[in-house]
Amino acid sequence: MNIFILLIGFPGVGKLAIAKELSPLFPAKIIDNHWFNNPILRLLDDDGKSPLPEGIWEYTGRVRQAVLDAIVAYSAPTANFIFTHAGIEGDPRSMRTFQQIAAAAQQRQALLVPIRLLCDEDELARRISTPERRVHLKSIDVETSRERSRRACVLDPQHQNTLILDVTFASPQESAAAIRNHVLNVVGNF
Repeated sequence: MNIFILLIGFPGVGKLAIAKELSPLFPAKIIDNHWFNNPILRLLDDDGKSPLPEGIWEYTGRVRQAVLDAIVAYSAPTANFIFTHAGIEGDPRSMRTFQQIAAAAQQRQALLVPIRLLCDEDELARRISTPERRVHLKSIDVETSRERSRRACVLDPQHQNTLILDVTFASPQESAAAIRNHVLNVVGNF
């Protein structure tokens, strides 16, 4: 098919869990944002709660670009990909990440389908506090999560194929089914 599905949502929303349910439905390869972050984050003494050095994201951006370049250069023309991104509206770094992924989709002439995943503040705080997140170097800071929910919005890339999906009460399987239906609808109109 040659589709890029981009799951955008705050940390803890369930991007990777949804991607795992969605990937066999197309099929698609999952490219999780922590694949880019963790090779760099493993070099730090990060506790999951303290702020990270601002400059660290320049390095993760380079890793992301290398992965995207390899996808463009070497992946089968019909390969599908599911990307995860913790994008925040108004954050230049978040928009740059979106633009990197969109540019790779354009180079491959892939259909780009952004999915904005929204979640209630309390549910997001509950999800972010689970211990298994820390094993994967993910944030577990409940207060930062609550503050982000109150003050920020999930990145809106202003793309014609965007789906907004509230996953507060939805399981990863239900969310994946809704995304699958949306993608098939977009493909049908393409």
